[in-house]
Amino acid sequence: MTYAYLALALVLAYLLGSIPTALWVGRRFYGLDVREHGSGNAGATNTFRVLGKKPGSFVLLVDALKGFVAAYFLPLWLVSVGAIEPAHEVYYRLACGVLAIIGHIYPVFAQFRGGKGVATVLGMMLGVAPATVGVCLLVFLAVLLLTRYVSLSSMTAGLTFALLQLTPWFAPPQDFLIYVGFVLAALLIYTHRANIGRLRAGTESRVPLPWAK
Repeated sequence: MTYAYLALALVLAYLLGSIPTALWVGRRFYGLDVREHGSGNAGATNTFRVLGKKPGSFVLLVDALKGFVAAYFLPLWLVSVGAIEPAHEVYYRLACGVLAIIGHIYPVFAQFRGGKGVATVLGMMLGVAPATVGVCLLVFLAVLLLTRYVSLSSMTAGLTFALLQLTPWFAPPQDFLIYVGFVLAALLIYTHRANIGRLRAGTESRVPLPWAK
């Protein structure tokens, strides 16, 4: 029975991540596939770009919640049913969170064409290391205000998360979490490889700010 609970939690984490929020919002309320517009990405940033602030904010929130629910609540459920020991919960937080991220990037409900995983990574890490994520959010906002590049802001924040864990103030309780942080940073950079090309070419889209002309 224990293995059945574990398998169910892991499958649910992937399916939760696979919910294509941007795709469903675009089709249901606007009659379009966001993957056919803007950057061609089914994530919050492209939803902001194509559909506007309200749908973009909704997609951002739901995509982050996917990662948080998978990483925080599914392992809590496993502990409550006696499938895992409380001391092992952090391992399953990571496993469920990573599966949610994979589901977001390669969603079974959307022909495996999803988003880049930034919001879902954010939600996952809020469930694992909220203080570190708080600093990364400040870094994200600072880079965004300075450059107006969401892609650059996301990659910088991801790398900041990994580096912060090397400091005594944000050191994780288990050393292996440091490696997880660098793997997630590398994943963010990999999923933004097209954006890196556009940044180098000077063709990457900037987010419009109220005071920017």
